[in-house]
Amino acid sequence: MSTATRKSPLTDWTVIVPVVALIALILSWGRELPGFAVALVALCLAGAVLAAVHHAEVVAHRVGEPFGSLVLAVAVTVIEVALIVTLMADGGDKTASLARDTVFAAVMITCNGIVGLSLLVGALRNRVAVFNAEGSGAALATVATLAVLSLVLPTFTTSKPGPEFSTAQLTFAAVASLALYGLFIAVQTVRHRDYFLPVATGAAASGGTGATGGDGGGGGEGDGGGDGDHAEPPTLRATLISLGLLLVALVAVVGDAKSVSPAIEAGVAKAGLPNAVVGVIIALLVLAPETLAAVNAARRDRVQTSLNLGYGSAIASIGLTIPAIALASIWLSGPLLLGLGPIHMVLLALTVVVSALTIAPGRATLLQGGVHLVVLAAYLFLAVSP
Repeated sequence: MSTATRKSPLTDWTVIVPVVALIALILSWGRELPGFAVALVALCLAGAVLAAVHHAEVVAHRVGEPFGSLVLAVAVTVIEVALIVTLMADGGDKTASLARDTVFAAVMITCNGIVGLSLLVGALRNRVAVFNAEGSGAALATVATLAVLSLVLPTFTTSKPGPEFSTAQLTFAAVASLALYGLFIAVQTVRHRDYFLPVATGAAASGGTGATGGDGGGGGEGDGGGDGDHAEPPTLRATLISLGLLLVALVAVVGDAKSVSPAIEAGVAKAGLPNAVVGVIIALLVLAPETLAAVNAARRDRVQTSLNLGYGSAIASIGLTIPAIALASIWLSGPLLLGLGPIHMVLLALTVVVSALTIAPGRATLLQGGVHLVVLAAYLFLAVSP
């Protein structure tokens, strides 16, 4: 019996916690919560994050790479987009920059936080973290292009005053984002799927498995390096149950994040911090499942899976959010500020340059992981103290 099948009873915490978190969401939705209720909802949110990671790994083991990381990245991003649109619809002019702040925070967290942590964990395990430069380089190029088209150009266009797109420009950015996202998915999953498969290291490499590890979707070639790497893939029934519970957990994560967002906004305002900090906190909350999943993959010598999660999440965050916001702008009132300021453009440029230098050799040490984490720390510090 597979690990996933053994963990599927109705009494398992990975089943109970998402349901409890969803109930907490239903009970708290649209209500002003006292302090103890906020703490309970936050506790449910943390549990739903851990449950989401578990169910994402079950699904990933069944469908294999790169489909496994794609499932989690797309699911999280779709619900993140729904959260952004909901908050913008309720917030009026004060949320005009929420989409920009949240998307840019997601880019910095994924490209520096998830990637940096994954490289650090991979290098601590094997001295050198190894991955496919072809696939990761293609993903980085897509992230950089989407970020510049959607977050940098609005600062310099002149059709409208301020860091805004005109209607025609926003439409072009939305179509271009969707086209690039669709093209990347086609390359990642069909035409050049091998570029996104984990590279065998250590014992796996000496065992004659070739340049890449198994895709995890076949007869027991697992995730490369952990205890469950060579376990049987979960049954179709167990996979479908985990997929459903993954969606429940992600809905609970984002919904509970929205429920506690008034307390977050009040705390940010009371502390005298910039409003952009709200977007950073939202991004940190909704990206928590992917961060944990990426670190777990790196611990199993599957750094490429971690990079797929990091860069794939960044691509999905921009490629799906901008079209959704463009569509929502039809009925949303108030301005839509997308252009980054000078500090953030410098940090974005630094991230792209550092990432390119990291990805090009196909190997990274502790130093590269540390550099990425320092860039993220600089972003978080400057978000609080611009």
